[in-house]
Amino acid sequence: MPTNGTGQYTYHLINALRDVAPHVTIELVHPRHVPSGVMGDLAKVRFEQFEFPNAAKRMGADIAFVPYWGPPLSCAVPVVCTVHDVISLAMPAYRGKIQHRIYSSLARAAAANASAVITDSEFSKADILRLVMPVASQVAPPVTVVPLAAEARFTPAVPDADLERARERYNLPNSYVLYLGGLDMRKNIETLLQVYTWCGDSIGDEYPLVMNALPDDRAIAADGSPTTLGAMLKALELEDVVRLIGRVDEADKPALYAGARCFLFASVYEGFGLPPLEAMSCGVPIVGSTAASLPEVVGNAGMLVDALDARAMSGALIATCIEDDLHDRLAQRALMRAAQFSWQRTALETLTVFRQVLAQKH
Repeated sequence: MPTNGTGQYTYHLINALRDVAPHVTIELVHPRHVPSGVMGDLAKVRFEQFEFPNAAKRMGADIAFVPYWGPPLSCAVPVVCTVHDVISLAMPAYRGKIQHRIYSSLARAAAANASAVITDSEFSKADILRLVMPVASQVAPPVTVVPLAAEARFTPAVPDADLERARERYNLPNSYVLYLGGLDMRKNIETLLQVYTWCGDSIGDEYPLVMNALPDDRAIAADGSPTTLGAMLKALELEDVVRLIGRVDEADKPALYAGARCFLFASVYEGFGLPPLEAMSCGVPIVGSTAASLPEVVGNAGMLVDALDARAMSGALIATCIEDDLHDRLAQRALMRAAQFSWQRTALETLTVFRQVLAQKH
């Protein structure tokens, strides 16, 4: 199975579409081997702008579906594309080098010329309408929210053998708070760690923070300066209450979630926020931020506060960890909330968009 976000989205969506619409023929078009560096960038653009639309026309396709933000500017077949987020436009730190900015401009113009755009959340839809659609020279395409889903393997019913294997492999404590995710700027790692400067003395021994990272991993401080996670922990004097377990195997993630007391997620920008949904699917309450799309995903299954308020987040974390009634209530809500998301739902709602585009074509 693919490991990157777009690959996993495509894999699960196609499988679900085949289940809910077996009469629909799905043909995959993928590039040949793409070299790295500048030549790789050029090959990627050539595939997206020429090879893919030509293949769709040659096949006589009804719809050309692009599962990420890279549709062709021109295509003889109606184009539907999924734009998961527009972080490269919304956050200056993610705009990258000149070639990346040029590519973003191309993708921006191409998305505005699509027949329809799918996105993961109302938050992303608002960003797309604000940052992408104003460049359209004609009537902008409709933008439809189709939420993502967690895989079925994320469940509270994780076999005891899997739980024990994960505990041994990652040297996990008996109880812990979990963070699984990246260390880039939007993940708000410094605030995440500052939560434990407030609550570490009270719950740090019983509920240390477990993170899928290593001390030498690069991180971004709150002021935007580059550092390492180890240096950040040392500066905050948190080395005793934060456990760094390194890279986590995908197969072990359900056990890591299911064994956690709660999931801590302080991100300031998410197009959707799949890790919290995966945790909720395992019956784990969320403590995190009210930023971006997170309230849409978490709903009432967690305690969400301002993304930069480490003190308030620490209070929510303490309460969730030590108050059994609150924890159990949030855990039940997490399961009920997670049940509202499924790949079958994602496929059916995506299929509705396809049918709407076809109806306009005829």
